[in-house]
Amino acid sequence: MSDASAELWPWIVIAGLGVYHGVNPAMGWLFAVALGLHRGSQRVVALSLVPIALGHLGAVAAVVAVFLLLGQVVDRTLLARLAACVLIGWALWHALRGHRGPTLVGMRTGMLGLLAWSFVMAGAHGAGLMLIPVLLPLCTGPLPQAAGVSVLPALGALGVHTAAMLATIAAISLAVYHWIGVDFLRRGWINLDLVWTGALVGCGLLLFAA
Repeated sequence: MSDASAELWPWIVIAGLGVYHGVNPAMGWLFAVALGLHRGSQRVVALSLVPIALGHLGAVAAVVAVFLLLGQVVDRTLLARLAACVLIGWALWHALRGHRGPTLVGMRTGMLGLLAWSFVMAGAHGAGLMLIPVLLPLCTGPLPQAAGVSVLPALGALGVHTAAMLATIAAISLAVYHWIGVDFLRRGWINLDLVWTGALVGCGLLLFAA
């Protein structure tokens, strides 16, 4: 793999994770469509995307901030092992307990409710945790880095991830609102939570192997 490809792949993965989160109805577009249909307005669908994206960004940014702080005091190998343990532990919790909590908001909540719900959902799914394996080569290295050096790629990752998610939920929610409808969810849908749990475990095992 060329140097250019090696530098590009982490950003492709970061954007791909954003697309995945956007596709998952539990991450936002279903709420946006429900609110739009209830109020009979495409404008409501579009406005709903703002608190959904901000809540997701806040949850991911909180995890990335902790990662950056630990990166200043912990060497890369230990940080990778810690991240692996957290990823696998979170996957197990998500598989056993992730869907047993109380419902935070209803499908007709307001914008502030959407913001809080999006933050909690992104945190419960470990959305920020999945970025850590990709951020390790971007924000850490064999030598200690200055905080400013590691923050820049982290901010870039947050921007790329959130932009990819926002573009995806916007496209899906508007398509479902105008043309597809939500009935297809009753006929069958991929269990994205199961896929995500497997991905968390897989990334944790890869970090241990590395």
